[in-house]
Amino acid sequence: MDTQRVIALVVFSASGLFLWEAWQKHNLPPAAPAPIQATATVVGKGEIAGATIPAQTTTLTVAQSPNMVEQLPSSGKRIFVRTDLFAISIDSLGGDIRSINLLKHLSHGKDLGAFPLMQDKAGAYFVTQSGLLGPGLPNHTALWSASGDSFELRDADSLDVTLTNRDTPGLLINKTYSFKRGSYVIGVRYDIKNETSNPVSPSAYFQFVRDANPPEGEHAGGNPFTGVVTFTGPAIYTEEKKYQKISFTDIDKSKIDKSKLSFPKEAEDGWLAMVQHYFVSAWLPQGAGKREFFAKKIEDSNLYTAGVIVSIAPVAANGATSLSMPLYAGPQEQEKLKELAPGLDLVVDYGWLKVLAYPMFVVLSWIHNLVGNWGWTIIIFTILIKLVFFPLNQKAGKSMAHMKQLAPKIEAMKARYGDDKLKMNQAMMELYRTEKINPLGGCLPILVQMPFFIALYWVLLGAVELRNAPWVGWIHDLSTPDPFYVLPIIMGASMIVQTKLNPAPADPVQAKVMMIMPLVFSIMFFFFPAGLVLYWTMQNLLGIAQQWYINKSLASVTLKPAKR
Repeated sequence: MDTQRVIALVVFSASGLFLWEAWQKHNLPPAAPAPIQATATVVGKGEIAGATIPAQTTTLTVAQSPNMVEQLPSSGKRIFVRTDLFAISIDSLGGDIRSINLLKHLSHGKDLGAFPLMQDKAGAYFVTQSGLLGPGLPNHTALWSASGDSFELRDADSLDVTLTNRDTPGLLINKTYSFKRGSYVIGVRYDIKNETSNPVSPSAYFQFVRDANPPEGEHAGGNPFTGVVTFTGPAIYTEEKKYQKISFTDIDKSKIDKSKLSFPKEAEDGWLAMVQHYFVSAWLPQGAGKREFFAKKIEDSNLYTAGVIVSIAPVAANGATSLSMPLYAGPQEQEKLKELAPGLDLVVDYGWLKVLAYPMFVVLSWIHNLVGNWGWTIIIFTILIKLVFFPLNQKAGKSMAHMKQLAPKIEAMKARYGDDKLKMNQAMMELYRTEKINPLGGCLPILVQMPFFIALYWVLLGAVELRNAPWVGWIHDLSTPDPFYVLPIIMGASMIVQTKLNPAPADPVQAKVMMIMPLVFSIMFFFFPAGLVLYWTMQNLLGIAQQWYINKSLASVTLKPAKR
């Protein structure tokens, strides 16, 4: 019995420590934001201190990229766009999106307004930039004009916002943003009309610029336990190398060691994204064709840029051409992301247990389609998991019940052998063989089910569908901690009951530890998502019912020595 208890305690504690470490890792307080200069100083042709324009070469390489980024605030005029999903501002200087508010997703914390996916303010800087590469062609520092200051989708199914630039003599260039009702994909198209007698061979770049600070809603009030801080940074996908995340730390280290950035610099396929918890922004080049990916830090700032360069078909004299580049800016809804680009659903981070986590999410989604509430979905899913493991739990429960019945005999053996541990252990092993009991039988369900619990932890942590999803009463968001700690307290109470139903450890120290564990886990789960605590609580309650039934069934059974 001591061996069983020790192993169970080790597994239980190790799993708890693992989850606690993972939670703390996701809740590290953000570093103090680096100041962003509001002015730009011209340092050379095509260069402005503190930002980046990819250089045009015949091989599309950005190895010689000069630094150029327009920082906050710009001096251009703002153009506002509103659809059923977005509230967007575009800057006429650069013609780029400088803010995106997602109308269907609320902010966490005190401000429950639309979630700001992008914005250009100090400490939360994240914008898109794009431009053409070639002599005299407009980049994200060029001035664009529009037919109005405000555009709204209203009752239409689509909306086009066109910006125009005629800075280069003989070239008419339009930059059009296309929006569709119900879609988080924003079409970005360049139309180039060459009215000169010479051909033009441009390229185009599309990039994100953001700081390294955690996104909005990742922490609140200076308390690192009130939100989560998951991976934030660029990600690249190609068919050859598949999905690769690029941390801001590795970008910093690449100045000394280039091998830190091992993503493919050139490819014939793939996309580039800027990932954050629950949301993703991605440039999605269409079709096959040479493209170059880049990621770098902007000197003397807390800003980083990552993007893709693509070539455009040469524009003959008196000819025209166009290039389209879809921009996805929205929630990490896996099934919809799968339809947009290969591997785009991989931005949903399920950790190393994705092989278990994704099927669990599929089952959860199926249940949710039936019941329409994520809280009840988790409860039904928990019951299904319990049914799947019922035979294993039943066998383990009987083993624990038998161990509890043997407790008086083991106590008598301790009194008989005193401090002679060798004889005590031999007598216990003989007793186990006689009664046909496996002392480790109660540990197997814990070992088998723990990966499923950890996988569900990542599902509930990463699924945007649970964000702002209510259950009942005081639980308004299953992705955040229970505001009144009701579920953690119930969970702790259920753990105490479970401890009482199982055989008490013979060692007084172990007994005290087992009684303290429910309190420790209750306090720890104060800071876990309510959805995860709901799952664990339901597991405990079902486990109590099962163990109570087993104990009651075996209470009248007198264990008889087996024949030898």
